[in-house]
Amino acid sequence: MPVVKLIADSGATKAEWCLLQNGRKKTIITQGISPYFLNTEQITDLLLKELKPKLKNTNIDEVYYYGTGCANPVNAKSVKKAISKVFQHTKVEVTHDLMGAARALCGRKKGVACILGTGSNSCYYDGKKIVKNSPGLGYVLGDEGSGAYLGKKVIQYYLYGTFDDELRGRFDLTYTTNASEILENVYKKPLPNRYLAGFAKFLAENRGHYMIENIIEDGLNDFFFNHLCKYRETWTLPIHFAGSVAFGFKDVLQQLCNSYEFELGRVMKNPMEGLIEYHS
Repeated sequence: MPVVKLIADSGATKAEWCLLQNGRKKTIITQGISPYFLNTEQITDLLLKELKPKLKNTNIDEVYYYGTGCANPVNAKSVKKAISKVFQHTKVEVTHDLMGAARALCGRKKGVACILGTGSNSCYYDGKKIVKNSPGLGYVLGDEGSGAYLGKKVIQYYLYGTFDDELRGRFDLTYTTNASEILENVYKKPLPNRYLAGFAKFLAENRGHYMIENIIEDGLNDFFFNHLCKYRETWTLPIHFAGSVAFGFKDVLQQLCNSYEFELGRVMKNPMEGLIEYHS
């Protein structure tokens, strides 16, 4: 009997699940799981309501879960407990999203794996495990090159009056907001990193303007300088990227790799296709 596997890639907003059965794939989207905000019981309830019914009565043999917050052993244990309650007598492996990116991008080969999405992260992966990880300081102090980091720059240019009339007009048409509303969202409302990242798409929609290109290049260069240059391995191994920001600005990543004399490897919007390869 072929082994039936369930792979999950979960952020705080949404989780993508892929059922691998007899060479066929079925994708299911559920709410994201952040073990910082949901306890074991709440995660179990979410899985019973949103995931289990869509699997009909499929018997799952193995679950591989890659999720935000699961680098913390207490969180990983909580998620594993919830999954094991829902899928009894099943092999369950729970690890973090950076390991997911490393396996998806590098497979079983050595490489440097990076995430550039709402947040950013990177590591040197030896084909089996993560050997080095440049510290992530979160969106307030770090997250260079991420959607939140680039979005913050867009807001600064707007609020400081740095944008020329053309860009200011385009911004006003796109967002219809003002300084007090922006500050309220950043300093008083929940999930400010996600709010900031929402402004990164202004960059993608206005490519070609020198100010826009400067923000993208400077933001991504900050990631290269502060993180990639800290690994000796970046000069000898391919550098791979996953995430919406990486995928959207692939051309800038290529230019930066050329100027630093790095080798650009795979660039994926979403690690799931790589995880399916890894677990097949």
